Amino acid sequence: MNAAQPPAWTFLTHHARVLLEIARNPEVRLREIASWIGITERTVQSIVNDLHEANYVTRERVGRHNRYTLNVDQHFRYPTEAGIPIGHLLAMFTDRDLPQDELLDD
Repeated sequence: MNAAQPPAWTFLTHHARVLLEIARNPEVRLREIASWIGITERTVQSIVNDLHEANYVTRERVGRHNRYTLNVDQHFRYPTEAGIPIGHLLAMFTDRDLPQDELLDD
């Protein structure tokens, strides 16, 4: 696969990837998320609206931008994952930013 060409498919949906970017930076701008993920800003806005309506994300206006808060106790929606809080997914993927020796200590 060419490094400049995005993969044809991924294990995580755009909704999950937007949620992870918000978890990493609660004051992130939608424009930044769109650029990192490779989707339009309008699509990110639609996804954030979906997450807000489903009570995964709350938004607070701070000056000219939003600050997001995640409801990490909210459960996955798909029946086979129902009952598992999204905090587990967020912890798994946001912990990847830790230095390798910190991950081995757990």
